[in-house]
Amino acid sequence: MYLPFDDLIDTFIENKIGIAENFLPVTLASQLKNNLMDLHAKQLMQTAGTGNESAAAIDVKFRSDRIYWLDRQHNDIIENRFFDLMDAFVIHLNHTCFTGIQGYEFHYALYETGSFYKKHLDQFRNNQSRAYSMIMYLNADWKVEDGGELCIYHEHTKHLITPLMGKSVFFKSSELEHEVLETHKPRLSITGWLKT
Repeated sequence: MYLPFDDLIDTFIENKIGIAENFLPVTLASQLKNNLMDLHAKQLMQTAGTGNESAAAIDVKFRSDRIYWLDRQHNDIIENRFFDLMDAFVIHLNHTCFTGIQGYEFHYALYETGSFYKKHLDQFRNNQSRAYSMIMYLNADWKVEDGGELCIYHEHTKHLITPLMGKSVFFKSSELEHEVLETHKPRLSITGWLKT
């Protein structure tokens, strides 16, 4: 059994916010970071928007990160190792929690210095297929002064999460508003949704 799966699930059950400090193995996290930086160097990252295909909009005053969608059809060895890990997690999640997850979508996210993503929910108004949000971080040696925390609005409190390498965060897409605070140096992650 892969114990970080249970770390993510157990903390989610306790607090509605699942956190596993070492969800991504060190080697895989480093390889994914290199992939992201290579895509950025080749200018393949795109300005992120909000909404889905039928209601998409780009507003850099609300969201200023750049993204690149992961896909098995890219036939990238590193991306496929990531997908293998996610397939194993979904099987474990469905088996232990009966969540009925049938698919997922993930993208790389690059927040350059000064970037942010204002308070929002991840579930679309016109499509409720996103059941759970997941973020996995690719930043080594992150310090408090670097900013860029994930701020989750949880009942009457705010929960700040530092974007450290290998850490994963997991929560219901329809329930918890959240934002990415302004980052003071480039901030790298994989963000996605488990879908019903």
